[in-house]
Amino acid sequence: MNAREAQATLRCLRGQGGTRIDPDVLDEVWNGLPAVHVAEILGSWKGTCLDTGHRGLRALQNINWYGHTFHSPHNAQPLVRRDPDGTLYSDEDLMFGEASLWMAMFRGQLTATMIYDGEPVLTHFKKVDDRTLLAIMNGKPVALDNGRHLYYVLDRAPRQGNDAGYATPAGN
Repeated sequence: MNAREAQATLRCLRGQGGTRIDPDVLDEVWNGLPAVHVAEILGSWKGTCLDTGHRGLRALQNINWYGHTFHSPHNAQPLVRRDPDGTLYSDEDLMFGEASLWMAMFRGQLTATMIYDGEPVLTHFKKVDDRTLLAIMNGKPVALDNGRHLYYVLDRAPRQGNDAGYATPAGN
């Protein structure tokens, strides 16, 4: 599958809403997409999980996961969530810290990768287009479910009024 076919396949899969996706198809899409560099992904991203049946989907839905914010290569917020009032905040406690961005090899290709501070988890990114990334979580114990990875899509988020960071919800 070439990049154009991978982009079209991913658009089609996203448009099916609520339909379980075969992870083997996502593996093919992943392989067809180009790598992305860390500098290209800085900013805020809204995440949407792709339903392959992976248990991580439910976990992210249960915590009101919004997406990621990459302020710089050494300041990445992997768990941006919405509190009950709708305020976005970075949950540093859930994964024992935040993350950094590095170029790392995955499936034979060097691509932008988020490395969590407190868990043996990596998230690799591929470029779908200038506003969209395909992400795949790798590592243990969170990322793998019966040997399969969690896939999700990131769409570049609209600029927030508070670009320096997010609020901390009451009680945290």
